[in-house]
Amino acid sequence: MKLYNYFRSSASFRVRIALNLKGLPYEYVPVHIARGEHKQAAWAGQLPEGLVPSLELDDGTLLTQSMAIIEYLDETQPGAKLLPADALGRARVRALSQIVACEIHPINNLRVLKYLVHELKVEEEPKNTWYRHWVRTGLEAFEKQLAAAPAGRFCHGDAPTLADCCLVPQIFNGQRFKVDFSGLPRTMAAFEACMALDAFQRAQPSACPDAEA
Repeated sequence: MKLYNYFRSSASFRVRIALNLKGLPYEYVPVHIARGEHKQAAWAGQLPEGLVPSLELDDGTLLTQSMAIIEYLDETQPGAKLLPADALGRARVRALSQIVACEIHPINNLRVLKYLVHELKVEEEPKNTWYRHWVRTGLEAFEKQLAAAPAGRFCHGDAPTLADCCLVPQIFNGQRFKVDFSGLPRTMAAFEACMALDAFQRAQPSACPDAEA
C-alpha cells in the first residue's frame, strides 16, 4: 500500500497510527501541503479530492478521508481491532472520534487558518487565539465523554481504538499552538498511554521522512 500524506497533517497522522497498530507495511509518499503540492495537477490522480491522506491499495484502488480509511483497514485487515465488537462500544468510540474529526479539526485545519489570514486579514495572534479556543472547547467535551464511563488506560478500555488515533494528532497540533490542556486528566492520561506505545511513536511527525523543524 502507498500512503500519500504530509507529516504535519493530523488526518494523515491518524492513518499512520492505524497502520502501525495493525502492523501493516506501507510506502510513505510525502506531499507538501504547506507549499500547495496537493493542488498541483501532478497529484490529481493520487489525491482526487485535493487533500491528504489518500491510501492506494495494492490493486490501485484509492481510498480517501482518514476515518473511512481507518474503518476500511479495521474491517478488512488483521491485527489490533480499532472499533469495539459491541454496538454501544462502537457508538462511543465513533462519537469520541468525531468530536475531534468533525467538531475540532474542520475549523482549525491549515486551509481554514490560511483563509483567515489571507482572505479575512486576521493577524497571527488572533488566528492562534481562534485555534486555541476551538481546540480547548472540543477537548472539554471530549473529557466529559471520557468521564461518563469507567476509566481505562486509553479512550475506551485498555487498548487503543479509533478514538485514540484521532486524539493523539489533535494533542500534537494543540501543543504547537500552545493550547491549555489543564483540567483534562482523562484525556491527557489517554494521550500519555498512547505515546508509550511504539505504534504512536513511529507515526508522530518528527519520525516522518519529510519532517521539518
